[in-house]
Amino acid sequence: MRLKNKTVIVTGSCTGIGKAIAGRCVDEGAQVVINGLEQAAGEEVVNRLGKENAVLHIEDITLEGAPGRLIDTAVQRFGKLDALVNNAAMVHASNIRTTDLLLFRKILEVNSLAPFALIQAALPHLEKTGGSVLNIGSVNAWSGEPDLLAYSVSKGALMTLTRNLGDMLHRDHGVRVNQINPGWVLTENEIRRKRDQGLPDDWYENLPDDWAPSGRILWPNEIAEAVLYYLSDAAGPVSGQVMDLEQYPFLGRNMSKDVSAIVKDQKS
Repeated sequence: MRLKNKTVIVTGSCTGIGKAIAGRCVDEGAQVVINGLEQAAGEEVVNRLGKENAVLHIEDITLEGAPGRLIDTAVQRFGKLDALVNNAAMVHASNIRTTDLLLFRKILEVNSLAPFALIQAALPHLEKTGGSVLNIGSVNAWSGEPDLLAYSVSKGALMTLTRNLGDMLHRDHGVRVNQINPGWVLTENEIRRKRDQGLPDDWYENLPDDWAPSGRILWPNEIAEAVLYYLSDAAGPVSGQVMDLEQYPFLGRNMSKDVSAIVKDQKS
């Protein structure tokens, strides 16, 4: 039981990677705060994990005062806070022509500024427990796809935040801060996005070796397994680190062309 009696907040945990992370945390003995925007989905997660192990807090984390209210939910329900997982994110396709400042600001608010505000609100409690923060970024943080401009920039900002706070907070407050950058993960939202782009429902079964050398993309539970290490005492003093989770070397690799075009070509 790697997280026995630890209290963990996981933002964006009503679906996808966040839901998988919350489930594995409970498997390992933790109590979790489920957060997101989808009331019905969140209630389903809490019911599956057990109300003795999980509590639901539905709120947009970018709202004024939301970080404090989310932290209060954890402390009031479970008495303390040991870890914060900043997983919630806004993914929106945009490029230099289609990214206006309103969209850019919104993506930065969700993906970069809200995690900062949550860490700020959680710090007094994490300092008491010698706790940790884990930010869920993206391999797109390194430069990103042309049609994920604003999203990629926001994840790059999150990565710099992780490295900066991972040094200062560990040294001055005893709180570790690390980041995982997942690659391409098969989540409910990813399936929906690809459907919206006109791909068939079985698109993930017809990917070229360039994009999926193993024959498939990552699963949410595979990301959740890595999370457990960083939240557990096994991580020891590890802080300020960023780990990419993808099935090929991301940096310096040349992809052939847009994956949507590839899949459409294969299906035609």
